[in-house]
Amino acid sequence: MTFLFDIGNVLLNLHFDRFHAAVLDSPNASLPDELVALKDPYESGAISDAEFVAHCLDGLASSMTTGQFTAAWQDVFSPNEPMWTVVRQLKADAHRLILFSNTNGLHCAHFLAKFPVFRHFDGHQFSHDVGVMKPHPDFYRKAIKCFKLDPSDTIYLDDLPENIATGRAFGFTCWCYEAQRHKDCLQWLAGQGVLTERS
Repeated sequence: MTFLFDIGNVLLNLHFDRFHAAVLDSPNASLPDELVALKDPYESGAISDAEFVAHCLDGLASSMTTGQFTAAWQDVFSPNEPMWTVVRQLKADAHRLILFSNTNGLHCAHFLAKFPVFRHFDGHQFSHDVGVMKPHPDFYRKAIKCFKLDPSDTIYLDDLPENIATGRAFGFTCWCYEAQRHKDCLQWLAGQGVLTERS
């Protein structure tokens, strides 16, 4: 069986308050609208890492160096250890594991190098590489073609309902993940015939 895993709030917890604290001097401060508007072009590969950082530093009128800004942008992740246990168990049972995520160059360079859970994955599809973001159907079509997926033999975990809805439209078996309901996810996986001895 093939498993598609989203990353943010599934494999890794997100802490953008750290980034806001570093660049805005307050974890509760909001980014200017023009910088928020850069997210989708950046994560769909329309602008480069260097362009993203330069636009942000200009928009913030910041005295931070490129290196300081990059470090702050990357310091937004922590492990979701219960899901890492699931990943290890699925890999031990010889399932195929694919990363399936909206992300960007600076983030993925960081988390792939830092967090050991990613060594268990057999492949990845990232939005900035393929030029389209979930929940657009083309993101799913590209994965089906690239990885020769059989949707009826594919389980997909994501934290966003709109992404899950597109997955279901393509015939994937889907679970909308919430970290606080991790035990519910384990029970659901057991119902799919996986992790039954450990759930």
